Amino acid sequence: MATVVLAQQAVDDLASLSRTHSLPRDTSERVRRSIAPLNEFPLLGAPLTGRWTGFRFLLGPWRWMLVVYQYDEETDTVAIVTIQDARSARAPTTNDPI
Repeated sequence: MATVVLAQQAVDDLASLSRTHSLPRDTSERVRRSIAPLNEFPLLGAPLTGRWTGFRFLLGPWRWMLVVYQYDEETDTVAIVTIQDARSARAPTTNDPI
């Protein structure tokens, strides 16, 4: 079973989204439930391309929320690196080479 860890950037991103999007108080718990399957299925998310090659993503508790992670097979660790609004022009799923 893989270990799932959140990078400080992902924690900060979630806090920022909570403020700017007026997300409910249970947002952290909702995100926790969304990423829980990564313990058993670390390659569950779709792979990203371009500048995000080597990363994968899941949708969070809302369809617009991208949870971007990297899986290290050697250590069996999933690192959540960022949480973004997919509607943003700077989101990892855009084809823009920002």
